[in-house]
Order: sequence, then structure tokens, then C-alpha cells
Amino acid sequence: MVVNCRPTHADIALLEDGDLVELHQEKGDQKFAVGDVFLGRVKKILSSLNAAFVNIGNDKDAFLHYSDLGSQFKSFQSFTDLAIKGTAVPEWHSIQVEEVIPKTGTVKDVLTTGQNILVQIVKEPISTKGPRLTTRINLTGRYVVLLPFSTSVNVSRKIKQNEERNRLKKIINPLLPPNCGIIIRTVAENQMADELAKDVELLIEKWKGIASEIKFAVAPERLYTEMSKTSSILRDILNSSFNHIYVNDKSMSVELANYIRQISPGQENIVEYYSGKNPIFDQYKVAKQIKQLFGKTVGLSSGAYLILEQTEAMYVIDVNSGHKASNQHSQENNAFLVNSEAGKEIARQIRLRDLGGIIVVDFIDMKSSENRRKLLESITDEMKKDRAKHSILPVTKFGLMQITRQRTKPVLEINSAELCPTCMGSGKVKATLLLMDEIESSLQYLLMELNYKKISIELHPFIGAYLTKGLWSKQMRWLWHYKTWIEVKANSSLNLTEYKFLDIRGEDIKL
Repeated sequence: MVVNCRPTHADIALLEDGDLVELHQEKGDQKFAVGDVFLGRVKKILSSLNAAFVNIGNDKDAFLHYSDLGSQFKSFQSFTDLAIKGTAVPEWHSIQVEEVIPKTGTVKDVLTTGQNILVQIVKEPISTKGPRLTTRINLTGRYVVLLPFSTSVNVSRKIKQNEERNRLKKIINPLLPPNCGIIIRTVAENQMADELAKDVELLIEKWKGIASEIKFAVAPERLYTEMSKTSSILRDILNSSFNHIYVNDKSMSVELANYIRQISPGQENIVEYYSGKNPIFDQYKVAKQIKQLFGKTVGLSSGAYLILEQTEAMYVIDVNSGHKASNQHSQENNAFLVNSEAGKEIARQIRLRDLGGIIVVDFIDMKSSENRRKLLESITDEMKKDRAKHSILPVTKFGLMQITRQRTKPVLEINSAELCPTCMGSGKVKATLLLMDEIESSLQYLLMELNYKKISIELHPFIGAYLTKGLWSKQMRWLWHYKTWIEVKANSSLNLTEYKFLDIRGEDIKL
């Protein structure tokens, strides 16, 4: 993990084997994040939608559907009313649990305009929509999720062994006070009893803190906020494979080390304060990957590429083989190889950009049902790394795959284009950071795959000087690698990022 702290926010990059797979932004003034608990006021009842709008202080009222009230709504509401009206905060674990509300009920039967209710954000404000709420308050810890006014103890389905599931239940059950349920998370598998006990105790204290705040709150008011995004990411994904966390802010590095010491003692030494002269994202090659991965077009190592488009209803991803598709295989094998490579990158792009809702992928057509099955299995395996809930449908005979993914916050959008240095802002070009990579890739294609024996490259004088300067210049490296001399020609009429390859007759080579 690489954390770039700025005056107004922090950028958090997660890398796996050097590849950027997640990018998050933590704003210092974020007031409506997933997990925050509010005392809200019902603003309007919408019988036609079986929902209500709730004022929690956002510009747009938050949305609460009947299905998100939860079966224990009456218990939460009874406790909230007592806390607001009483002279002392009631003991939540001694309150009589109310009857559950019916699943097929209507919102007007349980809510009234002006009513104060305890709510939690499950979706941040997106575009013109306000936050989405639930009244099923839950508090997430490292190993467990606390469920006030529930009586169930559930274990993650990903923990398969019955012996381990029973062991965890036996440890947790005695720790729970009355009127309290719990979900045991996957990371709790094989954990020691004292670690689980500390996690449960910490969450109970958080719930007590929320309960004590209700009495003095005036709706709309926030009663509880989740930890920093950096810490919450660590809470969910920290494991033994984590080997470095680089932070460019001293106080943040201390905060993270202290937090890791709490949740995973002995692992806090992976936090390192970065004090180098280069920007931290440049030092660890994050900035370059952001430029490569957040454009409309994303290139693949084989020469194929993806095109990502957003419509009002969905995201569409098109897979193209490009001009570098291998000629050594049949069309079917070619399509499968390109689709397999694209599938892995698509899984990364979905996770990296945090795409949500409906995603339709247009793969290159494959006639073989076996190849379509293998492609589905490959993408399913890649998407297992994604913490967001998702569903994947098989590839159709038209080469289309449908993916749905949980959306809890706005999609991360980064403009990777740069202002053109020639037109001074009237147009945009590809990022200059990627220019050399593009030239190197095209050069290898011309010499190694198309077998050109003699070529030259014509480009802007500034770039030409960069390629030819020094004893061990780029031009000399090309001679050593390709065993052929590539002439570099300066042309001041070309833009800074413009170049072209010429054959032995001086004619343009069309790529």
C-alpha cells in the first residue's frame, strides 16, 4: 500500500506484485461515508415507492426503502425514543425486544413524517442521488460484525469446515450480551480466542458510545463515523502477504502503525515513512500506472486493447485484438488468447475504477463453447479478489458477458489526458509519460514481427535529443538489442508527442 497524504485529502494505492489494483481517495471533509450512523428525521413518505426520504444533513435527502428497515426496526425505534425522551440513557441490552415487522408491510405503517430515527449509510451520495440508508445498524470489526437487537450468531459461508465453524461459535456466544447478534467474518478463521474477544469488546464499546450520544443529539446529527479509509481498508484486507505500507506523512505513519499493532500485533513494522525527494507516487511507479489505466483506451501487453464507455444505464467494455494479434494461431485460438488476457485486465479495471451497477463486456467472438466456459472460469477466479458483491453471467454466443457489481460510492474518475503543449490547451494528447513505452512497443513490432530490416524514426527535436544523448543512449541500446541501426530524424514541425516510422525508401510505415 502506498499512501499519498495531501493538505485536503489522501490518495491510497494498493499494489499486488507491483501492479496497481485499487485506488481510493480519502477526503478530509467527507461527511457522508458508508458506515456512518445518524439520528435522522423523516422528511417525506412515498407510498408509491414504499420508501421515505430522510434528512441527515445532506443537500439531497437520503433514501430509505421499506426493505432496508430490517426486521428489528421496532426495537431500534423503541430504544431511540426512550433515549431521546428519558432522563437517562436506557440499558440497551435490558430492553424488551419488540416483534419483527412483516417483510411485505408498507412504510406508512411504521414511519411518520417528522419522526426521529436511527439510520446508517449503506451507499454514499452518487451524482444527483442522496445517500441510501438502512436502520439495521451494524458495526464492523476486524473479525466480526456486531448486530444490536439481533439474536443470531452467523459464520461466513467461506469458512467451510464444520469443526472450525462450531469452534468460533463456542468462543463468541459467551461474549455476547443480551439483545446482540453477530456475524463472524472469514478472516476470523483459525484466530485465537483472545483476539476475537478483543474485537467483540471493542465493537460493544462503540455501540455503547452511539447509544449515549442519542440523548443529546438534535436531528439531523451524526453520531458515529467509521475510521479513516486507510484504516478501514487495512482492517478488511491486511494479511500475512502484506509486506510494505509506504506513507509520506509522519503522523499518518504513526497512526497506521498503532492501528496495525492493535489488529495484528508484530506486523506494524511493515509501515514505513517515506521522506524522499521524488513524489511518493512517482517513486513507486503509481503515477505512471494511473496514466496508463484510467484512460478511455487501455492497452494490453500483447497489443490488444480495451475501450471503456459509460452510458446512463451501464458500463460497456469492448475488447479489440489490435494490429498486433499473433499470426501463429488459428482465429479461434487467437480470439481465446486475447479474450483471456483481456478478462484479467477487465477484472482489474472493475476493481480499480470501482465500477458498479451493470457492466457489459463485448469479447471477440468464439465458436467453441469450451473456450467460452474457460473464459468464464478465468474471470470468476480473478473477480474473487474483489471485496464488492458481484455476479457474472456466462458468455453468450454473441460474445457478450454481463456483470453486476455492488455500488456503494461514486466511481473513481481520473482524467489521464494532458494539455497539448503545441496548441496550448485547445486539444488533448496522450500522456507524455507513456510516449517512450509506445515507441518501444511499435519498434519491437516492426522489427521482430514484421521483419523490417531498415527503418528510421522521425519526431520532435526535443524527443530526438533524448533518444541520442549519451554514450549509452536509447539509440545505442536499440542497436545492441535489435542488431540494426535505427536513424533518428528531428522534425520541428511535429508536435512533442508526434512521431512516425519511415522505411528504407523514406515512406511512412502505417501501424
